[in-house]
Formats: sequence, structure tokens, C-alpha cells
Amino acid sequence: MITTYEELTSLALEEALKIGANHVLVRIQEKLYEVITYDCGVLKGYSVGRVSGLGIRVLVNGGVGYVYTTSLNRESIVGSIKRAVSIARSLSRYGRIEYVDIKPVKDFFKVDIKVDPYNIDPEVKVGLVKEVNTSSMKKDGIKSVITRLAYEVDRRYVVSSDGVNVGGEVTLVGFSHTAVAKYGMTSEKVSNSKTFVGGYEFIESNDWLLFADEVDKLAIKTSQAKTPTPGTYVAVLDNEAVGLLIHEAFGHASEGDLVITGSSVLRGMVGERVASELITIVDEGIVNGGYPVPYDDEGVSKGRTVVVKDGILNEFLSSRYVGGRLGCGSTGNARVQDITYDSVVRQTNYYVEPKDLSIDELFDGISYGIYIVGRGTSGGEVDPSIGTYTFSIGPSYIVRDGEPTELVRGVVVSGNILETLMSVDAVAKDLKVITNVFGGCGKDGQTVRVGFGGPHIRVRKLVVGGL
Repeated sequence: MITTYEELTSLALEEALKIGANHVLVRIQEKLYEVITYDCGVLKGYSVGRVSGLGIRVLVNGGVGYVYTTSLNRESIVGSIKRAVSIARSLSRYGRIEYVDIKPVKDFFKVDIKVDPYNIDPEVKVGLVKEVNTSSMKKDGIKSVITRLAYEVDRRYVVSSDGVNVGGEVTLVGFSHTAVAKYGMTSEKVSNSKTFVGGYEFIESNDWLLFADEVDKLAIKTSQAKTPTPGTYVAVLDNEAVGLLIHEAFGHASEGDLVITGSSVLRGMVGERVASELITIVDEGIVNGGYPVPYDDEGVSKGRTVVVKDGILNEFLSSRYVGGRLGCGSTGNARVQDITYDSVVRQTNYYVEPKDLSIDELFDGISYGIYIVGRGTSGGEVDPSIGTYTFSIGPSYIVRDGEPTELVRGVVVSGNILETLMSVDAVAKDLKVITNVFGGCGKDGQTVRVGFGGPHIRVRKLVVGGL
């Protein structure tokens, strides 16, 4: 039995090159995900999922083949390599793929943790979730609650025939609470979650009863609120609302593979104005509060990519293949959910840069408007090809005479992302980026962890409706 990742990758590289591969990329992954769910006082689930194995991508005469195996023995690995080479040779007749050159690098990144979540007694974790959940169920006006605790440990290695040898281990922990309150014939759901890049010390250092109580109270209050009058508002968006809008409605359009296929509204717009001069948008591998991606899944260093600079579209996100098609280098944005997939272009930590205003200054001068709060946003639709979006937002507030006043529910925002960004006239200094162990960004059937956020911003015109 082969016992170390060095032995595994060496075998895979040597065998693939020996039978005719021009380029070889080997990925090894070990991933553990655990989630505990209580629903209305009942333990709904305690699931533990594991993914482990080796994936190999080969380039043969311009054709690409990717195969993975969960059996880490010589026979399985060699068989997978032969299969990948066979696929690549078959596909080479349909077109030639080339990868841009990258710098060889050797490194290993690991998130520091103080308390390993795996070593915590399951009864302790279940007991915490149960206590929070059952406490909420006792409150008048609360009809149902779902409480979750989760953690993930994701260890990856990427080695290639052109000198890449990188690895990383990221641990996430998080707590989530969703409450449904009913008032008369109106039911309203409010949720919130917190995720920490690190160990179980985060769970031990927070008061989760208080956290859930705040969610419960907001749900009760929201169920008694009115919906906003549909119309076009002057709007202040909080950090999470900005992050959601930028990631979903603009970020996907800046992914180079969508640009190549003509599925992005940003195609052909590099060097043109796409937003207010106050807007700079960055995709960065390591950001406080975000999900750490020091290297992508092709082993390319993920530094800081300035997608929009002072309102001007600067560049697209790319991989080694997409960078070649676009005539530029890779930006380190080739990412995979796990070894069962090959990589596609994805965001890492995507955010708007802060400026120098206080949050209060953004509300100054608004005689009537709306404060959009992103917490608990329940979903929406985007079309990157034309830049349109529609989102159902969490409980928000009407703004009167420069102050957030009455709570409103059922808020829906819609528009064209380029028009929205062009109407930004104020940006605060309170940068906040978050990630989420309970979810991620979906694309091509894969879900990856991302970070998103920004500062508060003010938009002159935002179309708002009410459910």
C-alpha cells in the first residue's frame, strides 16, 4: 500500500508521462464534513460525510482527460491514468487546448486551530444544538425553528509536471438558526448564521442562546411588519447585501469562461466604465473573514485580482486554459468542489473595496428611502448574459429623514447590475467579508466555499417590491 501523498503523486506523474502525457496535474483530497440539525425540538440528523481520493488530469496532443479514483493503490492509480490518457487522445481530434505557463512553487498552508472539532464529544455538540433549539420553541409567536452546528476540514494537495507542489488544510466551524414566526395569517422566516475559519474554540466562546434569541425576536417582529410600497428608492445596502449583489450579479459575469462563451454582459468591455468611479471590485485569496484560497486547484498562487478599478473594468477571472483563450495569464481562479470534478473558473473572496465615509454619512440627506439588510436573504435569480438580477432580501427598514425607522418584510430588489453600480454615490469604510460552512457558490453542478462582502454603499436608484 502506498502511504504518503509524495509517493502517490510521484507514481501518478511518472506513469502518465511514461505513457505519453504532455502535461500532468495530480490532486489529492481528504475532506470531512459534519452537521448536526435539530428541527422543532427533534434531532433531525447527525451526518458525517467524507471524500478522499486522487484525481489526475492529463494533456495529450491538445486533448484533456480527467479521471479520479478513491482507491489509493498502485493498480487503481495506474488504471485511472491509462483511462485519462485514452480520453485525452480521443478528444485531441476535436480541438487543441493549451495552458498558460506558471511559476513553479512549493508550499503548504494550514489554518491554525486551538480546539479540534473532531475531538469534541458528540454528546456535547448535540446537547448545545438541542438546548438552543428547544429554548426557541418555548417562545410565544414562534412556530418552528431549525438549528444547526457544522464543521469542515478540507485537506488538498496539487502537484504538476511543471513544478507545482502545493497543499493546504482549512478548518471551518459554524452555527445557524432559522425561526418561523406567525402573526394572524402572516408567517415570516428569519435566519442567521456565523462561520469561523478555525476550530471549535469559536463555538465555545460565543453565547448561542443569545444569538438565537435575537433571530427569534426579529422573526416575531417581522411577522407583524408591513411590506414596502413598490417603487424606486434611494437605498443604503449593508455589507452582506453588497456582497450578495456583487458576487451573484457581477462576479459570475466576470468569470472568464462565461466571457469566452458569450454568456457574460461584460464581454468586450475591458477598459470601459461599468460602475461609478467610487467602485473598485477585488477577488483575493486571503482576506480577513473570508475563505482562504492561497492557491487554486491548478496550484496557481491566488493573490489580489482587481476586476474593476475606480469603475473601469480591468480584467476577468481566469484559469490556465481560460487565461490562454483570453490572451492573459491565470488569475488563480481554477477551483473544484472535490476530486470527483475537474476545475472551472470560480470566485474566491469577492468584495467591494471601502472608501472613507462613516455609515451614518450614507443616510444623511435621505428624506425617504430604504435600508437593505442582507442577513437571511432567501434566494433569487440572475442572468449574467444581460446583467439582470432579482433577490428576496431579509427584514429591512424604511429610511425617513436620514434615519432607519420601521421594519419591512418581504422585500424584493431587482434591476440591471451595471445600472445599479453606476448609480452608487457613496461608499463607507466598514469593510466586512464573510464565508459560510452551510453553503457556497454553485456552478456547473459544483459548490465551493467563497467569501463575499464589502462596505455599506448608497445607491441613488434601486427598484424595490414587496411580497
